Amino acid sequence: MTEQSKAKKQFIIFLLIAYGVTCITGIMTWYGSTIPTELSIFPSAQMFYPAAGVMLAYLLTQWKDERLPKAFYLCFLAVTFVMIAGCVMAIAAPGEPVFVAGQELSRWSLIAQYVMIVGTILCWIMLLICGRERREAYGLRWKNWKASLLCIFVFLVLYFGRGMLSYVLDGQADMIAEILGNPTALGYLLVMPINFLLSCMPFLGEEYGWRYYLQPLLQKKFGMRQGVLILGVVWGLWHIFLDFFFYTTPDRGVIMTVSQIITCLGLGIFFGWAYLKTENIWVPVILHYLNNNLIVVVANEYSTGVLQNQAVTWGMIPAAILLNGILFGVFILSKEFRKRE
Repeated sequence: MTEQSKAKKQFIIFLLIAYGVTCITGIMTWYGSTIPTELSIFPSAQMFYPAAGVMLAYLLTQWKDERLPKAFYLCFLAVTFVMIAGCVMAIAAPGEPVFVAGQELSRWSLIAQYVMIVGTILCWIMLLICGRERREAYGLRWKNWKASLLCIFVFLVLYFGRGMLSYVLDGQADMIAEILGNPTALGYLLVMPINFLLSCMPFLGEEYGWRYYLQPLLQKKFGMRQGVLILGVVWGLWHIFLDFFFYTTPDRGVIMTVSQIITCLGLGIFFGWAYLKTENIWVPVILHYLNNNLIVVVANEYSTGVLQNQAVTWGMIPAAILLNGILFGVFILSKEFRKRE
């Protein structure tokens, strides 16, 4: 098999898993919304698919490569399979809901939380067992500490800055003082590093697929800037079933999809910049984790359902373009995106 044919086969396998499985579980999400049943297991499971596509592609085409981190890949794929099985069961046998910290969950969504925690711990063990050389060969080693910490710090400043600006533009500046004065916020922030170690694999699931695998391919074909912009669009569209049937209601699905693409373009530029600057996939993984988990702090709503059934309107789109474009999109002008290779 030539390198070109191998790369083509890898890309097809990636698409079948990252987008094909997403479409199948997306249809299940639609059906679940008509029953109805609690659907929070679906976005959690979907986060695993991009990396699963990359890992399966490498396992099927490069099995003889001694540097391949097989134990880690197989463990990650096993967790992905269990999550998909949980999605099927959530539709086939939803059962009675359970209540955790005042939040209604299906029993399968609750089980999925434990699967992700146990799965993440096992994946960490397999990753350590694989050794430094294998982690380095397949983009899984932590490196460039100073640049990595700088990117994380810059993101935090911009993230909270965006949140405060959105409140000011919406005429709710008083919310900033309320958020800062909420003691729950401090406790939540203190446990976030521990939570990351116990739940980071879904975020690696996206970033290993988007930033490690797909971004270099698109940039090689379309150029540094055009490649990251195309990735932002296809990443945004990847959420389309969730946009219609989870994040909001179907009548607002188009608005949410447009908002999602705008967000993914802005964050995709910044995450892409951070990855190019550090060559460390764990930086966008951490940034993605912070982006998703700090929402409850900025929204001042400490509930697992904060992302579900959002009341989005077309009036929110200009502010989303302005904030994401200025704060995150400006990084497309950085020197990292001017590299020719």
